Amino acid sequence: MSFHNSIFGVLALSLLLVSAGCNGEAGEPDRAVPTLVAPGSAIPTTGTPASRPPAANVSAPGAAATAVMPARPSTRDLIPDVAERVVKSVVNISTTRPLARGGRLGGGNPFFRGSPDPRRGGPAEKGLGSGVIVSSDGLIVTNNHVIEKATAVKVALTDGREFAAKIVGTDPASDLAVLKLTGKVSGLVPLKFGSSRALRLGETVLAVGNPFGVGQTVTMGIVSAFGRADVGIVDYENFIQTDAAINPGNSGGALVNLRGELVGVNTAILSRTGGYQGIGFAIPSDMVEPIMKSLSSKGRVVRGWLGVGIDTLSRARAASMNLGDLQGVLVTALEPGSPAAKAGLREGDVILTVNGDSTLTTGELRNAIAIAGADAKIDVVIQRGNDRKRLDVVLGEKTASSSRNMIDALRGGRAAPANVDVGGMELAPLSPQYRRALGLAPAVDGVVISAIQSNTPADRANLQPGDVITKINGRNVTSIDAVRRAYASARARVAVSVVRGTSEIDLLIVK
Repeated sequence: MSFHNSIFGVLALSLLLVSAGCNGEAGEPDRAVPTLVAPGSAIPTTGTPASRPPAANVSAPGAAATAVMPARPSTRDLIPDVAERVVKSVVNISTTRPLARGGRLGGGNPFFRGSPDPRRGGPAEKGLGSGVIVSSDGLIVTNNHVIEKATAVKVALTDGREFAAKIVGTDPASDLAVLKLTGKVSGLVPLKFGSSRALRLGETVLAVGNPFGVGQTVTMGIVSAFGRADVGIVDYENFIQTDAAINPGNSGGALVNLRGELVGVNTAILSRTGGYQGIGFAIPSDMVEPIMKSLSSKGRVVRGWLGVGIDTLSRARAASMNLGDLQGVLVTALEPGSPAAKAGLREGDVILTVNGDSTLTTGELRNAIAIAGADAKIDVVIQRGNDRKRLDVVLGEKTASSSRNMIDALRGGRAAPANVDVGGMELAPLSPQYRRALGLAPAVDGVVISAIQSNTPADRANLQPGDVITKINGRNVTSIDAVRRAYASARARVAVSVVRGTSEIDLLIVK
């Protein structure tokens, strides 16, 4: 991905997770609201003006009576009906977590401010976010970054009740988490999952959450784009982009369609200022639901594993392979004994579809494989030279160990970075051990980030241990000295290209 061609390479743009912080508790939640009346159903005679029945159609004297179909709610009535219904399924989440030693309040996150916690007798961070009720017995889905490292989690409902919550499971790779309310729970209104695949470009959606801790808030927008991947927030990305206003504290809140169904979980914004600027991202419901079910039943996510090195097929590469304008994902490496090898995939194959769904980018392929799950039998269509083939593949299980764990093991368990003079990064040569641990394709060359010190320029730029730096300011770097020289020669901003897993990501370090 070219830095200059990426919308995320524009100077001074920051991609921000939309959790929030406060110096006190969350604001008082809104009270209960009228029940949604589905289009075409009987309409009650009491409630808000939006729920009143249509006026009767009276025929002229002597005229034959005619049957009149009940009027469907207008858009003017439908949106309030949906909004009044879904807010009861969205909760406010407040967390407390200890302040990291050596860090400062907020940890560099502009949406997370710290304050003293008298219950701990010392400084602690307090955060605010949102969540969605997904079961009548108290399961809540939210973002992992909302509750990460929390020592206490409190959930406030719109009817004024508050509950302590325990963490059932977390999945940092997708930035999702599941909570369970504790104590006597009754009268919950779970939100029904809708299909994010059924959304249309330009379709009206509502974002519901707790921005800035002011209480439940509903904003309206449209679906601006689908399949936003390689953004650099988490490992598995397939975001819905929307222009519905999303602000700090909306993380973990609901993105709903006009049927009142959950189609996404709001996660991040792209902003110059730290506030809403018309570009928000939500994790699609078709990704959220299987992850939520896996976390609630197993406490972890069991992802599928194919065992290939991959790269998005560029126009230039397709032309050099005499493939015309073919689009798909190129197999660049094959792990011996992997599900892909057993199924007959080869280096140079171009994967076109998985279970009938097109895979135009590495992100789309990785998501399709991961969501299918271990032991799943999938249908893969490939292009091999001039031939198109269909293969049946039985997936394996992707191990739960993350790149961070593998990197820590290769570092020998050292507690702190040894070299943090390059923006807070510890760097290491790309040895065969690192290459195997990170599952890199043979063509990848660069320098490994083996550790990052918190609250440094590299940390704030969302660089991660396990990233392989390939370019700085557009120039290839293949040694630690080359990285140091390029970083030192840059002025206030440094454009860094990294390989993370099978994705190429462009990030911006502000010194």
